[in-house]
Amino acid sequence: MLLYSNVIGEGKPFIILHGFMGMGDNWKTLGKKFCEQGYQVHLVDQRNHGRSFHSKTFNYKVLVEDLKNYCEHFQLSDIILLGHSMGGKTAMQFAVDFPEMVSKLIVADIAPKSYPLHHQDILKALSSLDFKAIDSRKKADEVLTDYIHNLGIRQFLLKNLYWVQKGQLALRINLPILIENMEEVGKSLSENTIFNGDTLFLKGANSQYIMPMDEVLILKHFPKAKIKTISNAGHWLHAENPVDFFNEVINFIST
Repeated sequence: MLLYSNVIGEGKPFIILHGFMGMGDNWKTLGKKFCEQGYQVHLVDQRNHGRSFHSKTFNYKVLVEDLKNYCEHFQLSDIILLGHSMGGKTAMQFAVDFPEMVSKLIVADIAPKSYPLHHQDILKALSSLDFKAIDSRKKADEVLTDYIHNLGIRQFLLKNLYWVQKGQLALRINLPILIENMEEVGKSLSENTIFNGDTLFLKGANSQYIMPMDEVLILKHFPKAKIKTISNAGHWLHAENPVDFFNEVINFIST
């Protein structure tokens, strides 16, 4: 099966992979800006997310296979590949598995290391949504507020809601499978793998996802990596400081 995507513009192929519980639409504003610089931007929904297919299997091996199938279907080669968080893990694994297909790799706020479980509260909050009783986004937000106080995170999660039919809301993500495979999301990059191509790691100044001690591991897997910090931003660095994020990426891919 083929991943769903929104393709904008013409030029060198530039694929963007969203994070856990996200979707390609999260990147629409930045995608349009990259498109204006002469790139064909592919905003891809990974399996069990957005408008892409649902599957009981969910791990980085199949996420990489999905992306390979996608590139082959559209005859894409020499791609620029950007991934955020979980999408960054997919992007890293794809680059080490198929280095000949990637011209430049950008990884946003994630390291090749293993991460402990940390999405339980969010998954618990989404599981509490009873769509027999909830018939508006406002009501869904009220339920989520009991679990998640951060408005930005709630708004991000509410983008997963859609109208099945008039008066009937549902989630686009395959929530039961994501809960079942939550441990897969935090897994580390395969051992003894190397991508020798041009690589940029961007970390949020207020984020704990990439720590100074992780830089040794990054350079072990990605010897040509540059590591830059986006100021005034946490884990959602592309949304919190889109101007600096855009400038760092454009400087990297255009040199």
